[in-house]
Amino acid sequence: MNIRFWKMSGAGNDFVLVNGLPKGRSGAALARTLCDRRRGVGADGLLAMSRSGKSVRLDYWNADGSAAFCGNGSRCGALWAAARGWVKGKEFALKTNRGPLTARLTGEGRAEISMPAPKNLRLGVNVKTKGRSLQAHYVDTGVPHAVVFVPDIEKIDAEGVGRALRFHKIFGRAGANVNFVELKSNSLAVRTYERGVEAETLACGTGVVASAFVARILGFSGSPVRVAVRGGDTLSVSFDNGPRLEGPGRVVFSGEVRL
Repeated sequence: MNIRFWKMSGAGNDFVLVNGLPKGRSGAALARTLCDRRRGVGADGLLAMSRSGKSVRLDYWNADGSAAFCGNGSRCGALWAAARGWVKGKEFALKTNRGPLTARLTGEGRAEISMPAPKNLRLGVNVKTKGRSLQAHYVDTGVPHAVVFVPDIEKIDAEGVGRALRFHKIFGRAGANVNFVELKSNSLAVRTYERGVEAETLACGTGVVASAFVARILGFSGSPVRVAVRGGDTLSVSFDNGPRLEGPGRVVFSGEVRL
């Protein structure tokens, strides 16, 4: 069986996108196959787009097959749907596993997505790991995140410390994504270790929102705030009328893959 796919990048967060799931294939199994960087197309996660009448839906699985919500993936899915004429106008609804969200086209190759309301905020969680004590802040922005402020993100061992924190018992059995955040004069810089990928990614939309939300709660930033990610792009997060994430997304290439 051959299926068509599109490889997309949302600020370096990369995805394999398919137009619906092939018959007899689960999203979890397809994600593990297609996202494998040595035996498949390679990506952080799988986006499956579908539509019924005027309704457009996006489902997402991490590279390990775990179902999740993805902010950057949602922006990419919105841009893909708009480019194929699935929607009309610059603003439309996108169904996700976190409910219907509003997508808005903001410019050439850029989109904004409304995000789930942050919940379960826990500030000042003291964590001991890898021989050091860290203060983390926990919040769920569609998926759970730990936010750790550091003086210089270039000097942090994002893979080692991120992995240790991601599996720390203080965040429960499901664990959490881990964001290391450096405060700039008028912006934030963020590096994220993502569960489900089990590595540092070049960007994480829910992580960017979690970092911006905690920074705002602590009085470190306002709204909107610009956030630089590892891949070199800058995303924008605003909290007026609910959290919103804006940034770039593009099709890198498309093709067919044999399953």
